[in-house]
Amino acid sequence: FRGGISVAMGLSRDSRHKRRATGGRKAIHIKKRKYEMARPPSMTKLGQKRVKIVRVRGGNFKYRAMRLEYGNFSWGSEAIAKKTRIMEVKYNASNNELVRTKTLVKNCIVQVDAVPFREFYKQHYGVVLGKKKGEEGKDEAKVSEATAKKQAKRRKTMGVVERSIEDQFRQGRLYACISSRPGQCGRADGYILEGEELQFYLKKMSAKKKK
Repeated sequence: FRGGISVAMGLSRDSRHKRRATGGRKAIHIKKRKYEMARPPSMTKLGQKRVKIVRVRGGNFKYRAMRLEYGNFSWGSEAIAKKTRIMEVKYNASNNELVRTKTLVKNCIVQVDAVPFREFYKQHYGVVLGKKKGEEGKDEAKVSEATAKKQAKRRKTMGVVERSIEDQFRQGRLYACISSRPGQCGRADGYILEGEELQFYLKKMSAKKKK
């Protein structure tokens, strides 16, 4: 408090308060400007959806997600996207603290529920992914003759699901990367990790466990 008035410290992106490269102080001859204003990070957590609307420059709006638990994730090799639940934050290249606190940011690696993708695969191809031993006869729902023909035709052009993804389906969780900015657009959307990118992050995560 200053003279009975509450003075809040604002975040600013100006460089006038910084010293010169030589170490000398700069003479500050102008006040802070509104266009230099910054805001605190949203630090989006896992939990029941809570989004705040922030009015920004130009009368536009940003959607500041405080908590999220669902997102749209695309499966690139199958060219589909499904809304699924985010189960856990597994890796963040920038800061391990963001993994411990389960903070959702762009490019963090999460585990999502595999059920919507398994159901799609079963409906589209008639193949159940991630079956465990002894479950061969289960989950085989009867379909019409026309549907069975369609599925058989699709299976001829069906791609091969890599072993590491098959193992993830067995566990019921898939590794995914968040590609949206939850603190800016209020969503946590992304894509399922596949191929070389998946192998890269699996190595990173196993190396982190060994430490």
